Amino acid sequence: MQRNLKLIAKTLYGFEELLAKELRNLGASNVNQGVRSVSFEGDIGFIYKANLCLRTAIKILRPIANFKVFNENDLFNGVYKIDWPKIFDAEMTFAFNATVNSKVFDNSLFVALKAKDALVDRFRKERYQRPNVDTKNAQIRINVHLQDNECTISLDSSGNSLHLRGYKMATNIAPINEVLAAGLLLMSGWDGRTNFVDPMCGSGTFLIEAAMIACNIPANINREAFCFKNWQDFDHGLFTKIVDASLNRTREFHHKIIGYDKAPSAVRKAQENVESANLSEYISIERKDFFRTEKPLKGPLQMVFNPPYGERLNIDIPDFYGKLGTTLKHGYPGTQAWFITSNLEALKYVGLRTSRKIKVYNAKLESRFVKYELYEGSKKASKQKSAPKS
Repeated sequence: MQRNLKLIAKTLYGFEELLAKELRNLGASNVNQGVRSVSFEGDIGFIYKANLCLRTAIKILRPIANFKVFNENDLFNGVYKIDWPKIFDAEMTFAFNATVNSKVFDNSLFVALKAKDALVDRFRKERYQRPNVDTKNAQIRINVHLQDNECTISLDSSGNSLHLRGYKMATNIAPINEVLAAGLLLMSGWDGRTNFVDPMCGSGTFLIEAAMIACNIPANINREAFCFKNWQDFDHGLFTKIVDASLNRTREFHHKIIGYDKAPSAVRKAQENVESANLSEYISIERKDFFRTEKPLKGPLQMVFNPPYGERLNIDIPDFYGKLGTTLKHGYPGTQAWFITSNLEALKYVGLRTSRKIKVYNAKLESRFVKYELYEGSKKASKQKSAPKS
């Protein structure tokens, strides 16, 4: 039986609780929330499963050493003592990245370079050759985390950020991060039990992530590159079994997922991405101006979208957000509408009362994820209609 390892999943601000829930549902043990991270335990197979299935994780780290650092020599010696040739071959390329919050060092680049020197020296001693550094496309990525005098060295099992799902062929001017999109969908309560509309779908990220959640498709099933595949202890047979088992847990989806965008180029890009993700049977995309639409289907509807903030796309904020509110109010009864914006002033022009407002970040932009409940008829009548009969 494989022993459990102490592991760390990195995430976005405000998504810690979502990620912790995902990890528990996936079978992780000793799950504990941190700041933009969640620690947990699992075996080697769970590292594969976490990278494949987690929707709100950015990276999965595997700590391999922990030691005290009071000077440069301590850092060098601590990294040098790790048996690097046992972890990866000298033919592999590697790269360090460092996160530093310490009085000992104030330069993360220096820490990464010092760690690199120690690793190279260890390889030279053991193998008489050294691996090469590749900061862009390294096959082995290593994380140095220095907090005060405590240094943790971790293998980055993911490599590139897990928001790079592998299905996106084309993007627009202001694409939304896939991890952010998935987290917002989960935050909105999306579970695939109603119809779904993204009225400003751009390159289709919300549509694709919504379909993957609805069908319980592993988040990174379309992604080929993971750094753990380059480790000496990579078990290809086990990974294949985990992929097959994850795909066996998919489910059918019996509703509609619809995307609109008024730009022909956006519609084409979204359709390309949907096709790349093998989700064309679940998602339809049309060229439409949301402000000239009405609810396309009867029954409950969930809507999640990312309207322009006025950051990279120039718009008339009062006019745009005013029309947004009017369209929702008059054209979309029986809808739970959620959208994200970093323009907090813009919310004043929507003209509707939010039922929820959650602080999140879109990249470095402090934003709000807001919910509007659009009732059939009056709010009072809708509540009476939905209330259980005594």
